[in-house]
Amino acid sequence: MPDHAAPLAEGPRVGIRLLTLADAAEFTARARESSETHRPWLFPPRTDDAFRDYARMLIADPDRTGLLVYERDSGAVGGFININNIVRGAFRSGTLGYGAFAHAAGRGLMSEGLELVLAYAFGDLGLHRLEANIQPGNAPSLALVRRTGFRLEGFSPDFLFIDGAWRDHERWAITADMPRSPLRG
Repeated sequence: MPDHAAPLAEGPRVGIRLLTLADAAEFTARARESSETHRPWLFPPRTDDAFRDYARMLIADPDRTGLLVYERDSGAVGGFININNIVRGAFRSGTLGYGAFAHAAGRGLMSEGLELVLAYAFGDLGLHRLEANIQPGNAPSLALVRRTGFRLEGFSPDFLFIDGAWRDHERWAITADMPRSPLRG
């Protein structure tokens, strides 16, 4: 059994914890099983070497936080939510990157997990604003941010280089003082 990080927060069905190098086997297996769910939006690491590089970047960089959403009853990892590009000072902001694994998709686990991440980011990390940049055709991701209270702030053509091309994105954001949905049970 891997030595997992301690829970940062728990809700009725899920908890969040920091990603560790010990998560490689489960994370990569879940990523391989979820290729059809993730494509063409997302390309999480599917090999041990790729995971090691990914995890080390998240662990070593103080401007990033890698979090896993896990099911409380089984401990199974249902998805991941990273806070990237953390800026302190007057801005106190970060950018989210996230994905649900196929076995957890459509079950509301990521909604609950994102609520926990928002509380952690606005509380423990002291952030004021989080952004999510989403390709317009990614309906599940757009539904997730809508459910959790993000507001649409704009459109960015050719914003991120994904899968060999510059992709348009919608810019969504939430601030610490905006109303959010309650945890779903």
